[in-house]
Amino acid sequence: MGAAGMRILLAPLAEFTDAPFRRLCAEGGADMTYTEMVSAAALFHGHRPTRHLMETMPGEGRVACQLFGADEEEMAFAAREADALRDGGRPRFCELNLNAGCPMPRIMRSGAGARLAADPERVYRLLKAMVGSTSLPVTLKTRLGPHTGDNRIFELADAAERAGACGLIVHARYTSQMHGGPVHLEVLSELVTRTRLKVVGNGSILDETDVAAMEQTGVDAVMVGRAALRDPAVFARLKRAKPPFGPPEAVERHLRYLVEFRRALAERFPEDAVLDEDAFISLKARTHLFRYFAGVPGAAALRKRFNAVRTLAETRELLAAAFSVTGG
Repeated sequence: MGAAGMRILLAPLAEFTDAPFRRLCAEGGADMTYTEMVSAAALFHGHRPTRHLMETMPGEGRVACQLFGADEEEMAFAAREADALRDGGRPRFCELNLNAGCPMPRIMRSGAGARLAADPERVYRLLKAMVGSTSLPVTLKTRLGPHTGDNRIFELADAAERAGACGLIVHARYTSQMHGGPVHLEVLSELVTRTRLKVVGNGSILDETDVAAMEQTGVDAVMVGRAALRDPAVFARLKRAKPPFGPPEAVERHLRYLVEFRRALAERFPEDAVLDEDAFISLKARTHLFRYFAGVPGAAALRKRFNAVRTLAETRELLAAAFSVTGG
C-alpha cells in the first residue's frame, strides 16, 4: 500500500486539538481528528467550560470525541451527552473514544488515563457503559501496559471486544516510557494478528519511514500527534501529496480560525466566562502558535516574545516580524 494509501489521523492532544487546530489539520490532509480529552466527571457534574472542548466548527471533516474517566455512570452520561450533539441535524461526532493511555499524573491520580491500562476488567466495564449509552461507534485508546514485563494489551483488546467496542488505538509504548524510548512494533504486529478489532498504530510518527514501519505491522491506520504541532500539513506530506500550505499560511489560517472560534464560543455560551478576544488569542499564541517556528534560528528569543504578547494586534505584529526574520 505504501504511505500514500494509509489513513492518517490526528491524535487527541490536551490543550492543542481544539476546533481551529483540527480544522487546520483536516485541511492539511488528516483523514480524521480527535478532540482534546473531555472529562466525563466534569460533564456529569455540570462543569460548563468542559462543554467548550466538544464544540466544532465548519470545515473540520470527521471528528471523534475522546472521553476520560474511571466511573461507569459518569462515562455512560458523557457518552449520551456526546451522542446528543447535532450539527445540521447530523451527529456531531463520528466516534466516541475512551482514553486509557494518558500517562500524565493528574489524570492517573483519578484512576483514569493510563492507570486503566493496568486494569482490563475496569476498561471492559467502562466501555460497556459507553456502548450501551450511544449509537455511535466506540473505540479504546491505550498503551501496551504499565511497563516492560507487564504487557496487558492482549487482555485490553479482549476487554474492548467483549464490551462491544469496534476498534483500538494503540500507543505502542508502555506507560512508564511516557512519550520517549522505543516504539514496540513487534508487540503491535502480534496484536493485529490476535484481535478482530480494527487497530490504529500510534507512537512517534514523524516521517514516511515511520509510517512505512508501522504499516508493516498490519494496522488499519496510523495516528500522528506531536509532528502536527509544528506542521499541520504533515498529513499530506506523509501521504506523499503536495502540502496545501506552508508555515506562513498555516499561521495565518490558524489565527483566523482562532478568532472565528472564540466568537462562536461567546455566542454559543453567552452565560459562560469565555475569555475576551485578546486574552484568548494571546493564550493560544503562547501555547501553540510559537511552535511553528521550532528549530529555526532565534526560536528561543521568539518564544520569549510570544510569552509577552497580550493582544490580537500584538500577536499579528509578532507573527509578521517573525516570518520576516526567518525568511518564511
